[in-house]
Amino acid sequence: MASKEVEFSFSSPPLSSTRWWCRDTVAVVTGANKGIGFALVKRFAELGLTVVLTARDVERGNKAAESLREQGLPNVHFSPLDVSKPASIQTFVSWLDTTFGGLDILVNNAAVSFNEIDENSVEYAETVIKTNFYGAKLLTESLLPLFRFSTSISRILNISSRLGSMNKVRDLNIKATLQNERLSEEQIEEVVNLFLQSVKNGTWQSEGWPEIWTDYSVSKLALNAYSRVLAKRFQGSRLSINCFCPGFTQTSMTRGQGTHTPDEAAEVGARLALLPPDHLPTGQFFLGFGPYNKSKL
Repeated sequence: MASKEVEFSFSSPPLSSTRWWCRDTVAVVTGANKGIGFALVKRFAELGLTVVLTARDVERGNKAAESLREQGLPNVHFSPLDVSKPASIQTFVSWLDTTFGGLDILVNNAAVSFNEIDENSVEYAETVIKTNFYGAKLLTESLLPLFRFSTSISRILNISSRLGSMNKVRDLNIKATLQNERLSEEQIEEVVNLFLQSVKNGTWQSEGWPEIWTDYSVSKLALNAYSRVLAKRFQGSRLSINCFCPGFTQTSMTRGQGTHTPDEAAEVGARLALLPPDHLPTGQFFLGFGPYNKSKL
């Protein structure tokens, strides 16, 4: 899926000068009671969109949404959502349909990791894969009928990581499978199952999987691959699917370490999610700050 290379940076024109959205534009951000997700909800709301903040924890989610409303952002709404639980996804999709009748933007931000910065345990590999890959996939598939496919183009932005880049995979057969232009969702799941089996067998360290935060990296590798397959499925339609790596951001996942804040990451993420329809690519992986680097997934 070749696409036009576009330089994207903080020096790009102000979002207000390219505004295509209005208060009726609905954006859903998962895992948004803190960190990058919370910052994205705030930025979207400041720009005038209707935003749905979701979180697993009802108390924390309500508190996060209320804090934004107290800051003069009444267009923020909360709904509980645990992407690792199909029943929770079903309840959320039904609520969204009843409340808003559809959506225009989905940001799959919810993710977990149980590693410290300098650790690499796969003790919770199944939970990581279930949340970061299967959760985002099931939610996306469940919401597809609700996207409005308007003239402005509906958008899916998957918050990903460079740790899930293809060059992190050392097994040539796995790499060849994922790079195949005819890659299917079934093949992606076969790769994921192969990884989980190697974890159960205790052989994961010697089988060519990514070497840093292995379970998290594999979950993002699968998410990137799924995003590419989905973008190809909807190529030529009014739905754009891209991935965004916010880089080393100061969040709870990094124990507060990082080169930039969630607000800075959210500013870039919001710009990507709100690109003008005539400048909006699909099937791309956006990486880094400054002059913005973009590559095919």
